[in-house]
Amino acid sequence: MKILIINGPNLNLLGIREPEIYGHQTFEQYFDSLQVKYGEVDLSYFQSNHEGALIDKLHEVGFTYDGIIVNLAGYTHTSVALADAISAISTPVVEVHISNIHARESFRTHTYTGAKAVGIISGLGLKGYELALQYFLNQ
Repeated sequence: MKILIINGPNLNLLGIREPEIYGHQTFEQYFDSLQVKYGEVDLSYFQSNHEGALIDKLHEVGFTYDGIIVNLAGYTHTSVALADAISAISTPVVEVHISNIHARESFRTHTYTGAKAVGIISGLGLKGYELALQYFLNQ
């Protein structure tokens, strides 16, 4: 099974950015632990701060992978283009948010991209990525 995790803008700063919201662990540390725990899965990771690069990656893998886990960060609430990219591919997508987007600023409660995903996991910290991975494994 091939699963890709895609993280959007500012998530390269996990571990140092607003640790009271996002915690102290870097995503790379967390990803390494997922790879160890789920060694049977061909698990890869991509992060970009650029909307076009995220769209290009969705197009690149969106017809050959078994699942994509996305945390498109701020683009979640603004990007019709990323929502269209998710709609255009055949690989199912689960959207993850580390924080509870419904307990934050009001603009964060709307997700263009989540409307195109098979599901959304929000507010469970980094554990949300593992739960999304388990969803794909149980399909």
